[in-house]
Amino acid sequence: MGMYASVRGWLEIDFGQRAGAERIIEQSRHELYSGGWAFPSRPFNWSLYLFYGGDIRQGELSWLRDQVEQLARMPPVDEDNDRPRGLFVVTAEGREDARMWQVRDAAVAELPAPGLSWLGE
Repeated sequence: MGMYASVRGWLEIDFGQRAGAERIIEQSRHELYSGGWAFPSRPFNWSLYLFYGGDIRQGELSWLRDQVEQLARMPPVDEDNDRPRGLFVVTAEGREDARMWQVRDAAVAELPAPGLSWLGE
């Protein structure tokens, strides 16, 4: 059956980056797990948050991480030079520690998240 990981998180992107984000998600579409991506149904205020939440096979974490890395590298769309930023928490069967993917400065850093391990209980 395989071991699963729970992934939940968000990216803050510019409204002008939405089409690029949708393209990245669609280009490496996974029949089952791409359904975890969600945009707000109706944008409001000045920030656009792209969310992911789902339980996926641990062997597919690299597929999702690759998408997050591609999203992190999206170029800025205005003179503010704002790049995507966000945070994803990953808990996995068979592991007591939680991990986080911190998205900033066009990169994804994987770090321990011991204070969030309760999410995997």
